[in-house]
Amino acid sequence: MLLILFYLNSLSFNQIRTRLMWNFGQIAPLDEIIQLKEKYKFRVLLDESNSFGVLGKSGRGLTEHYDVPVDKIDIITAAMGHALASEGGFCTGSHRVVDHQRLSSSGYVFSASLPPYLASAAIAAIDVIEENPQLITKLRNNSKLLSTAIFFMFLQIRIVGNTRPGTCKRYMSPLVFLRLKKSTGSVKSDLQLLEDLADRVVKEHSVFVTTSKRSFVDKCSLPVGIRIYVSAAHTESDLQKACESLKSVAASLFTD
Repeated sequence: MLLILFYLNSLSFNQIRTRLMWNFGQIAPLDEIIQLKEKYKFRVLLDESNSFGVLGKSGRGLTEHYDVPVDKIDIITAAMGHALASEGGFCTGSHRVVDHQRLSSSGYVFSASLPPYLASAAIAAIDVIEENPQLITKLRNNSKLLSTAIFFMFLQIRIVGNTRPGTCKRYMSPLVFLRLKKSTGSVKSDLQLLEDLADRVVKEHSVFVTTSKRSFVDKCSLPVGIRIYVSAAHTESDLQKACESLKSVAASLFTD
């Protein structure tokens, strides 16, 4: 799943806002959410910031990933600072929704316009994705390769977040989140153990991984873990090295 937040607005209908959750790499079951929308008559606001240019056959995001028609989504938003390597963002929807937001939202009143060069940079990035569909395929294959290798390699660490049991969407997320299979009994101790693991992997093997940090916007206690980001630029040998490095350091660390 992705981050799913429920709101109740003045018209008494629920809104769901989803995205590829950057903490755990979780992918929301959008097809199931749409089924609930049609049954219970709420609106869906979809944040594609982390999935646009990443998920789907051509990188169009979560709707393409699950073959959900775009017109089933009321509003789609995304930041352009991720896959598009630019800044700013966009918000899209039906003509009725766009006209309402354009005239009524506070962002229209208080926000500055996006500089043309940032829009041009985002357009150029989209052109690259459209002209090189093999990038999306390579990213998907790399994500599956790393997740599968880690899944079968480690006894002390488990993958969470990027698996949807019983579907072919398994291991699609390029963000691999690792947690301890057995906690030390203290969040502080767990985090220190994982930080030691991350530090040794980068110092001894020049492989950079990062431990999860709680953001100031997080309203609940999040589990600690290690995040690994997969890129289309990674080679198979890069990913094998990352796995072997984690395995080597983990074997030493967990037996000390």
